[in-house]
Amino acid sequence: MLYNRISIVGGSGSGKSTLCNILSKELNLPAIHLDAINYKENWVEINKEERDKIISNKALEDKWIIDGNYNKTLKERFDKADLIIWLNYSTFMHLKGIFKRYFQMRNCERPEIPGCKERLDFTFIKYVATYNKKKRPIILDYLKDIPKDKVLIFKKQKDLNKWLKKFTNNENILKDLK
Repeated sequence: MLYNRISIVGGSGSGKSTLCNILSKELNLPAIHLDAINYKENWVEINKEERDKIISNKALEDKWIIDGNYNKTLKERFDKADLIIWLNYSTFMHLKGIFKRYFQMRNCERPEIPGCKERLDFTFIKYVATYNKKKRPIILDYLKDIPKDKVLIFKKQKDLNKWLKKFTNNENILKDLK
C-alpha cells in the first residue's frame, strides 16, 4: 500500500523520531518532528496557538510523516493520515528510553530539535512516568473512529522491528535504530 501521510505517536523515549527518520528516508516523505516546531533554541516553547496553527497547516500538506503527540491537533492528524503508528510501550520502556537517550546524547544537540541540547529533569521524568495514565486514554479515544486497517499498534520494540524489516524489505534497517 502507498502511504503519503503517516502519523507516529507514543511516549517520550519510545523512538518516534528515529522511526520517523527511517520511514522518511525509505519512503521519500518529509519528516516533521513536532518538538522542532514547539521549541526554539534552548528549549524555549513557542505560543501554543501559533504551534497548533503551524501543525494544522503541516497536516494539510500532501505528503508527510509527523512524529509527536500534541493533543490539540492529534485528532486532525489522525483523520488525515493514511497510516497511524502508535508506539504503545510500557512506562518502564519509556523511562528506559529517555535515560538511554540522555546518557548517549548528554550535552549534545538533539538532531530533530535544532538548538536544544539533550536534558533530563524531574519535571520531564514525571511527565514520562505519568504519560500512559494521562495520555493513553486520549489516544484510545481518538482512535476509536479510525478504520482499524489504518492503525498499527506496537507494544514491544521487537514487534516494531519485525514489521519494519518486512515493510521496508530491508534486513539492515535496524542498524539505524541503534
